[in-house]
Amino acid sequence: MNENTNQISRIAKLFDSLSDSYDSVGVDFFQPIASGLVHALKPSLGESWLDIGCGRGAVAESAATILGSSGKLLGFDISARMIENAEAMADRKNLRNVDFIVDDAQSPEKIDGEFDVISSCLVLFFLPDPLSALQNWRPFLKGSGRIGVTTFGKNDSRWMEIDQLFETYLPPKTLDARTSGVQGSFSSDLGMESLLLAAGYHDVMTVTNILPVKFNTVEKWYEFSWSTGQRSAWLQVPEEERPALRAKAEEYLLNYLEDDGSVVFHQEIRHTLAKK
Repeated sequence: MNENTNQISRIAKLFDSLSDSYDSVGVDFFQPIASGLVHALKPSLGESWLDIGCGRGAVAESAATILGSSGKLLGFDISARMIENAEAMADRKNLRNVDFIVDDAQSPEKIDGEFDVISSCLVLFFLPDPLSALQNWRPFLKGSGRIGVTTFGKNDSRWMEIDQLFETYLPPKTLDARTSGVQGSFSSDLGMESLLLAAGYHDVMTVTNILPVKFNTVEKWYEFSWSTGQRSAWLQVPEEERPALRAKAEEYLLNYLEDDGSVVFHQEIRHTLAKK
């Protein structure tokens, strides 16, 4: 297998392992971010949506009711376990206008037809070649179609300081600026807009909002970190050293306690919107 294939395989295994706890540990994070993307894309009754890297179905849950019975949403993800959880969510919510399949966001192979809207929430920076992925998605849009891609904007400085605790354990490739957001396309609104323009999209614009991320206790941060992509960083830390790193992070968080004992970070969320 080539390196891109290896990376996609690693992503699938990571999110399979996350699937049961992802967005379900009592911290409002992925669902409000997905709802923000849906709001920015202004869904209409009867539209067709393609949700790329759908995870447990956060975008589908927000969009399906607005699309109505005359609309449809197809979500796909590289993680089979995420798709199982998305299907279970749709059954619980009685969402009859959504379907989910397993496919690769870098180079989708199972998608037929064109859609009014493509959404992709917190996915693009995981992919081996983001520009190529955006180019591969473009044929799935109708001529008047629109796309929305969500990435992280400016990080809360306190959050970044915790991330730095992991840096000595991470291989150089993990610290690639493309995914860390320190520089490159993912570091600015202009960078993301330029990426979509380079992929052939038009009328590009950015919508941002600030999400307060509340951890009810410092221990809740630890549980949350294992339920997100940060699990990959924990797995790079030797098991015998993890308790000390956790203690150091939680001691740091104690400096920022609110009156109710919680810790609240503020994360800027960037939605980059464009048309075909």
